[in-house]
Amino acid sequence: MAGESLTPGGYLKLIELRLEDCVDEIDAQRLLGYTLYKDGNEARVSFPLEKFQSHVAGRIFHNGRFIQRLRKKVASLHNVSLEQGTVTSLIEENGIVKGVHYKNGNGKLLTTYAPLTIVCDGCFSNLRRSLCYSKVDIPSYFLGLTLTNCNLPKENFGAIILAHPSPIVFYQISSTEIRCMVNVPSEKVPSVSNGEMACYLKTQVAPKVLPELYDSFISAIQKKGNMRIAPNKIMAAAPHLTPGALLIGDALNMRHAITGGGMTVALSDVVILRDLLRPLHDLSDASTISKYLESFYTLRKPMSSTINILANVLQKVFSASSNPAMENLQHTFLGYLRLGGMFSYGASAMLCGLCPSPLSLAFHFFSIAINGVGRLLLPFPSPRRLWDGAKFLWVASSILLPYIYSEGTRQMFFPLTVPAYYRTPPENKDKKNFMH
Repeated sequence: MAGESLTPGGYLKLIELRLEDCVDEIDAQRLLGYTLYKDGNEARVSFPLEKFQSHVAGRIFHNGRFIQRLRKKVASLHNVSLEQGTVTSLIEENGIVKGVHYKNGNGKLLTTYAPLTIVCDGCFSNLRRSLCYSKVDIPSYFLGLTLTNCNLPKENFGAIILAHPSPIVFYQISSTEIRCMVNVPSEKVPSVSNGEMACYLKTQVAPKVLPELYDSFISAIQKKGNMRIAPNKIMAAAPHLTPGALLIGDALNMRHAITGGGMTVALSDVVILRDLLRPLHDLSDASTISKYLESFYTLRKPMSSTINILANVLQKVFSASSNPAMENLQHTFLGYLRLGGMFSYGASAMLCGLCPSPLSLAFHFFSIAINGVGRLLLPFPSPRRLWDGAKFLWVASSILLPYIYSEGTRQMFFPLTVPAYYRTPPENKDKKNFMH
């Protein structure tokens, strides 16, 4: 189920890499936004695509098909050799990564060396331990189902139902299939094998499903082998500078999957890294190259931190709570989106990767907070309403601020004060020797 969603911002990154044709011929579905449902009310979040050509939109697809298209494209390049295997460990000598040990398709243990090893083995990475501080939080799991013989309420729009105890997400994964993702809190994940999960879905989740999807949802539950469970992992980027190696993608940094932003962050990482490597002609001096590439971890912050924080905050806001302040936060967020104009436009632009700006994120957070407090104080302030407003601000801040802190306040809001931001490519050795 991982990597099925690509936001418009991620699609633009594909264009920068000249890989946009990799979403062709795989029955990928266009995604133009989401509709949020709560207690009979709805709010539509349309991606702001008016300034782009008609082909620019989000894409939903079977991840395996997309990956195979990428591999085929890469394999067609004359200067690329593909070797399939399972990497077992990094080769380290005197604190410098020299290459990897891996097993090929026949199970034979082999070794390969390179001046720079890009570690991108995803959310279940077994190589990142020595390359970063890997504190992983799992707030929930996604239970995935594939629905057939039904249609979403609005074509090219996903649906998010803010239900108790947690949200349900639907999106069109192919011309004949709809993916349903049920967010299940970590502390109470029913067992699939003994039928507890099926019972949970029928009794707790099905009553909240949209009427046009209900019959297909029940059929999907009853279909054998149709349930898949995946952990929603959250891990802030905290790399150790290691000569000879670099972490990117989910191996470095993870966010909750509810917004489907992981592929966009990964592709953004690739574009930044490509631009940093482009002027280099010699990678043999691992320490110098590592120091230069340290800028990568700051340059990636606008996109990664915006999508990370938004995803992690929304999964908390969307999850049901007995706290009235959290309930108010849900209603305030939906009301904010219904305001339209710059409010919904700005929020959706961040959601879909078109506005990678931590400052914009902070602006919209405070706008939502002010809007929420204002709703609580009307028609006139009273001690009780002032107290409710204070609790609202406290709950909202307690959700957002820890994620800002974990992402790095300085790198997010004051990148120009980070020394690594100004790193320039090291001089070419041949050029240097010629000058001497």
